[in-house]
Amino acid sequence: MPSPAIILFDGHCHLCHRTVQFVLRRDAAGLCRFAPLSSEAARRECAKIGVTAEDARALESLSASVPDSVLVIADGRILARSDASLAIAARLPFPWRVLAALRVVPRPLRDWAYGIVARNRYRWFGRSDACLVPTSEMRARFLE
Repeated sequence: MPSPAIILFDGHCHLCHRTVQFVLRRDAAGLCRFAPLSSEAARRECAKIGVTAEDARALESLSASVPDSVLVIADGRILARSDASLAIAARLPFPWRVLAALRVVPRPLRDWAYGIVARNRYRWFGRSDACLVPTSEMRARFLE
């Protein structure tokens, strides 16, 4: 069984909102917790693994500019791009867990595909001016 993970997501991205909702519906084991990347909770979690507040702000800016729209903190390290997506898949039940096998694909190729979606996520899925507001059932899984 994989270790718990914290998913830091772009609170303004509709694709990210849908991803969070997708994971919440399928993660019955509760292995994933969530926080918007721009939140104080995200900065606290980053600090726990040695990422300073300044580094966290840089990660937030990087997220807004494209590639790392979803970051995962797991096993004491921060994962980005396709590594983050595959870490999420590994924590979901079958059949979604099977997607984690894509780790055998070379990272540059996986990250290239991830980058295409990341660069177009606002155009394809939309952008919101407000962060996701979790329902009362979802709130327990959010760090903030």
